[in-house]
Amino acid sequence: MSPGLVLAHGLGGRSDLPVPLWLALNAGAAAVLVSFVALTVLWRTPRLRGSAGGRPVRLWVPRAGLKALGLVLLLGFLGVAWFGPAAHNPAPAWFYVWFWVGLVPVSLLFGPVWRLANPLRTLASWLGRVVPSRELPERWGRWPAVVSLFAFLWLELASGFSDSLLAVAVFVTAYSVVQVIAGAVCGPGWFDRGDGFELYSTLIAGLAPWGRRDDGRLVLRNPLDGLTTLRALPGLTPFVLLVLGSTVFDGLTRLPVWTFTGSIAAGTLGLLGAVALTAGAYVGAIALTRPYLRRGVHPFDSLAHTLVPIMVGYTVAHYFSFAVFEGQRGWGASVDYTVLSAGVIAAVQIGGIVLGHVLAVTSAHDQSLRDLRKGYERVGQYPVLALMVGYTAVGIALVSGV
Repeated sequence: MSPGLVLAHGLGGRSDLPVPLWLALNAGAAAVLVSFVALTVLWRTPRLRGSAGGRPVRLWVPRAGLKALGLVLLLGFLGVAWFGPAAHNPAPAWFYVWFWVGLVPVSLLFGPVWRLANPLRTLASWLGRVVPSRELPERWGRWPAVVSLFAFLWLELASGFSDSLLAVAVFVTAYSVVQVIAGAVCGPGWFDRGDGFELYSTLIAGLAPWGRRDDGRLVLRNPLDGLTTLRALPGLTPFVLLVLGSTVFDGLTRLPVWTFTGSIAAGTLGLLGAVALTAGAYVGAIALTRPYLRRGVHPFDSLAHTLVPIMVGYTVAHYFSFAVFEGQRGWGASVDYTVLSAGVIAAVQIGGIVLGHVLAVTSAHDQSLRDLRKGYERVGQYPVLALMVGYTAVGIALVSGV
């Protein structure tokens, strides 16, 4: 591929901010705090209906067409990655930008369509007809998906050779083989629990305006209703924290203090450390919330789904400029860096982070009204509120490039 591929997903620095950094930090934190105050005054009882909500709609879903399209795209990608030209090969841009970044807007707009188009799921169903199958142990939860997504994030952010065409071709091929065999042996349920990309798409699709109701009907719904349905996914917490931690590490590597670019050991330790710190902050906030929870509420999973809007906001902030600029390489064009101004980039980055946190606070407030003991509905939310304000500040500081 072109050696110019930029894997720093938010271009620009502090001077690119449309306002001073201190003002951006205070405005972001204030937006989260004001949202919380308004919610405590105006939103006194649970309102989100989850999988029971939504208005039925008639919409034809071309399932067979999506499956065929997924297979064609996978085979086309592998063909170009392995046998295409070494110079200016578009496969890495297709993988990192068109696929990985593209999963976000596609899932937000259309729901979990990747589940229908996933060519690995299709190939596994064919192979499953001729190999013996067994159930995936329940105790594994969604840890296989955590491991598979970590492998991708390590390649992209910590390996030091993410822009290697050979590395991309080998990774996608190996990932596909493992997923297809596992899906054939363990059945279609494997992809809900073992395919990091499909689970990632499913989580983002929780915020889509489309979804399935309890009765199976396709409905137009409040996106926060869809978000509430994600509570039924065991193992959601470590997966979301992995994605959040990886974006924190991505931002850290673009700061002047990061001088270990190209070091595999430093990159790996940095990625693990960023995930650990992000997870530690969440664990600490939940530990402070735990005394206020009703009996029977699982403390670490109760509010995990409310982190998904933050995950999406961080993703938009860190990948927006990368997608617009480097995505141009996917059709062989030279990169035109004038299509977006630094001010627009910074505004989208900060807006994505703040909006994600406001939606997270709203969802967390509604869930807290269900899970917190009577009389502690407000004070019991303070630890998680502090966590979200902290996440907001860290996110804005990282995209500012300071």
